Amino acid sequence: MEMLINDSRTIRELQQEFNNTFPFLKLEFFDVPHAEKKALPKSRMIANDRKIGAVRKVHRDGKLVVTENETVSQLENDLWNNYGLSAQVFRKSGNLWIETSLTDSWTLERQNREGYEMSNGYESPYRKGEDLDPGDRDKWE
Repeated sequence: MEMLINDSRTIRELQQEFNNTFPFLKLEFFDVPHAEKKALPKSRMIANDRKIGAVRKVHRDGKLVVTENETVSQLENDLWNNYGLSAQVFRKSGNLWIETSLTDSWTLERQNREGYEMSNGYESPYRKGEDLDPGDRDKWE
């Protein structure tokens, strides 16, 4: 996935692009950077109708390539270091969104899968083969 970052786009546009690829994750943007494994208060969250140019520290345009194998901390660091945007990834858990600050080392794919599993309350299609030992033929149907 590629996210176009320039001053004329809104926070909401970035959030929608990200959420289209990772439906059980969302990006929130803040007016200050966060410390490692520390959450920021909701009062520091930037309204999603704001233009990127009005809230970022580095005014460099570009395309940010985001992959499912990238960790949360890599994405957040890329946004801060390359574009001056302080972002936090949140994961869906039932009908709540929880900040992933304690699991920033997880990949986006793993976070998204966890969000799926926590939100649907039934067995995930992601887990169909994970709990099976491919060397143990007694567990195969």
